[in-house]
Amino acid sequence: MLLSSPSQLEDIVLYRIVATLMFIAGRLVPTLHKFLSWDSGNPDLGPISPKKSMENINSRLQLVMRSGKVALGYKQTLKALRANKAKLVLISSNTQPLRKSEVEYYSMLAKTGVHHFAGNNNDLGTACGKFFRVAVMCILDAGDSDILRSMPAEN
Repeated sequence: MLLSSPSQLEDIVLYRIVATLMFIAGRLVPTLHKFLSWDSGNPDLGPISPKKSMENINSRLQLVMRSGKVALGYKQTLKALRANKAKLVLISSNTQPLRKSEVEYYSMLAKTGVHHFAGNNNDLGTACGKFFRVAVMCILDAGDSDILRSMPAEN
């Protein structure tokens, strides 16, 4: 590109500066809006994000996988519920409705808490540290984790 005058160069530099500032502002405005909106949660701290609670659940699940005992999968969870060994059942968001209702029914009979995991079965499997999908799982022994106390039982 040939420049005919120094003012043309100044215009190009100014254009690039403005474009960069607009890009930065476009990235900053949604972030600032998220921190400045006090619609819910503590007004001093801002809203409680679902991502934060998801990370909390994931870290507790990792600790359970390392120090406790779990049953992964639909069949193993039903076996544990029938034997009354399950302490907490986790169901992913995209579990088939028939399976979900059956697990909830057995949980109700065993008086075991049910937590509906916010992510899909890929997310639940990843949270468990596995490379496969997990639609339903139950915790038999929490180990060092406080997941049983922290999870509100949703019966």
